[in-house]
Amino acid sequence: MNHAVSLASPSGALRTLALVGHPNVGKSVLFHRLTGTYVTVSNYPGTTVEVSRAAPRFDREASLLDTPGVLALPSRSDDERATMRALLNEDMRTLIQVGDAKNLRRTLNLTALLAELGVPMVMALNMTDEAKARGVHVDAAALGETLGVPVVATVATGGEGVAALTDALPHAAVPAPLLRYDPVLERDIVRIEQLILGTCPHPRLAARGLAILAIGRDPEVEAWLAAQPGSEPLRATLAELTAAIGRDSLPARLARERGGAAEALARTVTQQAGGKDRTLSMLLGRVAVHRLWGWPMLLGVLYLVYLFVGDFGASTLVGLLEEDFFGEVLNPAVTDFVHSHISTPWLADLFVGEYGLWTMGMTYALALILPIVTTFFLAFGVLEDSGYFSRLSVIANRLFAAIGLNGRAVLPMVLGLGCVTMATLTTRILHTPRERLITIYLMALAIPCSAQLGVVLGLLGGISFGATVIWVAAIVLVLLFTGWLASKVVPGRRVPLITELPPMRMPVLGNVLKKTGGRLKWYLIEVIPLFLIGTLIMFVLDRSGALPWIIEAGKPLVVGWLGLPPEASAAFVMGFLRRDFGASGLFALQGELSMVQAVVGMVTITLFVPCIASLMMIVKEQGMKVAALMLAMIIPTAFLVGGLLNHGLRLFF
Repeated sequence: MNHAVSLASPSGALRTLALVGHPNVGKSVLFHRLTGTYVTVSNYPGTTVEVSRAAPRFDREASLLDTPGVLALPSRSDDERATMRALLNEDMRTLIQVGDAKNLRRTLNLTALLAELGVPMVMALNMTDEAKARGVHVDAAALGETLGVPVVATVATGGEGVAALTDALPHAAVPAPLLRYDPVLERDIVRIEQLILGTCPHPRLAARGLAILAIGRDPEVEAWLAAQPGSEPLRATLAELTAAIGRDSLPARLARERGGAAEALARTVTQQAGGKDRTLSMLLGRVAVHRLWGWPMLLGVLYLVYLFVGDFGASTLVGLLEEDFFGEVLNPAVTDFVHSHISTPWLADLFVGEYGLWTMGMTYALALILPIVTTFFLAFGVLEDSGYFSRLSVIANRLFAAIGLNGRAVLPMVLGLGCVTMATLTTRILHTPRERLITIYLMALAIPCSAQLGVVLGLLGGISFGATVIWVAAIVLVLLFTGWLASKVVPGRRVPLITELPPMRMPVLGNVLKKTGGRLKWYLIEVIPLFLIGTLIMFVLDRSGALPWIIEAGKPLVVGWLGLPPEASAAFVMGFLRRDFGASGLFALQGELSMVQAVVGMVTITLFVPCIASLMMIVKEQGMKVAALMLAMIIPTAFLVGGLLNHGLRLFF
């Protein structure tokens, strides 16, 4: 772009722009095009869960925000609340609504409310290529004339229309109102609007828009109003309206009227060509969410992911890195270097001993886990960009309803089969703290990482198919029962799944590689330090004599209640460092284990505490108190289930 667009306000203050829109409409891709800063771009809703900020290419003195996707306003989910907070608290001068050209009615539903906020706006009507493939044509000029704002057709993934969008920004305008509500609602809106103007006017947002949001019980607007001096009469009036009309009926009535206005406008500017929906991508999209055929497709997809990640990543790549490169080349060289430069024995052991920062911490992180998470990131990047993940959430929604969650929780759960540490972070895509808490707990308790899963299946599969079936049944039953119980105990209610299904498409290699690169950067920055801290803890426990004492103290429980050999005690301590190490400790005893002992041992070690890296990630996401409470529940649960299984199986075997 050869010209600069000045965004300075007349007073000299810097202007702030914000990208606003529904999930999965290309906001983050457009943000990257406008700023050169990459934000993780995924083809399933909810990836952008925090507000990102950068200076746009066309004016490095300005500020551009990439807000989380909003399904609707007033806000209900954490994503929507974060966007509403940005609108309330940022020095917002221009909005760029990123709309979906193939679903204009949904786009205009949000426009109807943004228009009431009184902020100058430009609309980027994105994904026009996908709309064209479906036979949908939107008259952008007619739409812009009706709204009174510039409307620019874009294809963010290809950069089409980005220059025109930039040129349109100086012409941003406050949209014309799309509707007037019914007389009763209008009376109440005007009443609240006048109270806001008289007691606590917002410096940038129109009082009418705030009144509509306040009547709709938007929690962020309510919190903002409560913090304003002199707002008591206003809040009393709002409480009176809620009591008179009903808390739940007001938002529904507002949404219904906005939806009707959006539908009417969309029909006047949209043309639909016949026969365009019968494409292969549409057919695959319908099959993916079919009640019957969706499940075979899901199993096939998961099997392909397993082959790529579990076979190629966890076996081939880990073998090449851990055994061939680290084991035979790099670790011996590092060990020789440390011993030649450090004469103090304990200090040398700190780096290259049994619990050394390099020989254990960095080796685990780079040679064992990095190949697995890299292949996971690549595989899921392909599924994300293809549009399959949003359909996976629809299929899983019916099952997850039994444990108080919705289908969005399937992503962290499936990612947990690769690495629970990484999956814990992805729970940020879930809408509520309740959902995140339950999902993290279930993953910490009953979701084995791919490395541990490989060891478990290797041991039990070598004994008998029946042993494997018993292990799977035990873990699934614990997962379902614990999830059901948690859904009853944890306060709150299940949030219904509301998601937009993007079209199925061939993944774009550039998007997949960018996503993989961004996630690997996160892994290297955030997860490796956790491995090093965990290794340091094990080193201190070993040097202080506490580690042997812990192993010895656990023998009565392991031998008496679980019926395992005394040597199995060490496996549970090692399992705290790394889950697959605990399973490997039992695998090393396979010659001494009966079928019952093997099943009991693997069930218990699977349900046992998450590894130290996962635990520290739980602390990061939920806090020390919650993490300690989870440990206090997980450890007894693991040994209780293992002991009951031990005594139950001995009645039959």
